Amino acid sequence: MPGIIETPSFKTINVKELHPTFAAEVTGVDFRDVSEEQFAEILTAMAKYGVCVFRNTGLTAEDDEAHVAFSRRFGELDNIRRYLGGGRQPRCSLYEIFDAGNLTEAGEVLDPDSPRAHSNRGNGLWHVDSSFNPRRASFSLLRACALPPASHGCSTDFADSRTAFAELPDDLQRELRAHEYVGAHSMAHSRKLGSPDFFRGMDVLANVPLYRHKIVQEHGPSGRMNLYVGTHIHHLEEDGAEVPGSWELVQKLNAHATLPKYQTSVEWHEVGDMVIWDNRCVLHRAGGSAFEGRFKRDLRRTTVHDDSPTAWGLNDKESVWPGFNTFVQPKAAA
Repeated sequence: MPGIIETPSFKTINVKELHPTFAAEVTGVDFRDVSEEQFAEILTAMAKYGVCVFRNTGLTAEDDEAHVAFSRRFGELDNIRRYLGGGRQPRCSLYEIFDAGNLTEAGEVLDPDSPRAHSNRGNGLWHVDSSFNPRRASFSLLRACALPPASHGCSTDFADSRTAFAELPDDLQRELRAHEYVGAHSMAHSRKLGSPDFFRGMDVLANVPLYRHKIVQEHGPSGRMNLYVGTHIHHLEEDGAEVPGSWELVQKLNAHATLPKYQTSVEWHEVGDMVIWDNRCVLHRAGGSAFEGRFKRDLRRTTVHDDSPTAWGLNDKESVWPGFNTFVQPKAAA
């Protein structure tokens, strides 16, 4: 059966599989002291499972520097400088840390009706980090620094896009084999999908450039084919031209890749929990919303630039990287 995991042999870590085809919980790692042998085993686990959950990492809410230092072992890191328009200041001292929580710059719970909260609702849709950039991301490393009470839920959901590709219906398999479709990605597009009323007057195509990545490509670390989709895709192109009516196909592919049988949900338990995933072979979304406006959910992420042959997709390496200023009020509806 395609996608079933063959468990590798590890010496320095223990692995508990969380789903029949992907995702695992890894124990035995102290993130302050990871040997080269152990790091190599973590990379092997990532290639197999796509998502690895680490508990009892020894990292506290103050350990941004240790988080960044470990992340650099995976490769060159993205940073948040281009997102800081409109006078916005970073909440963390290190520019490599992306704020994936619901706190203001002062550390207070974000107003659910604020522009940034409306923008953040796009994170609750299935997506791939940084697919809207000219150079896509490989790994994301997300760490818990403050969590709401367990009764109010705090999770991150993942979907196995490699197995989803292997199990595409015959008609979709034939279509994707016959065409080299390219996804045109935009963060503004997913933000508008996440809060359509708030952003109803925003012209996605006028907001930021679209960046292009093939929707079918090999996941290098595993050698398996992957369906590189998600809600950042605005439309599909072929031979440099938009495919007429492609939004219907985008929706169909996104729905297939996120069928319940391809999903698993990771609950956040304690400060210091870390989840690492490979954006080149899984989709994800923020889960739960009962805590919004009431409790702190402080999650911080580092994002690793992809260094594979398809890292830049069909984009110019001199492209201007987009930002998205969530503090500017959306344009009024025409």
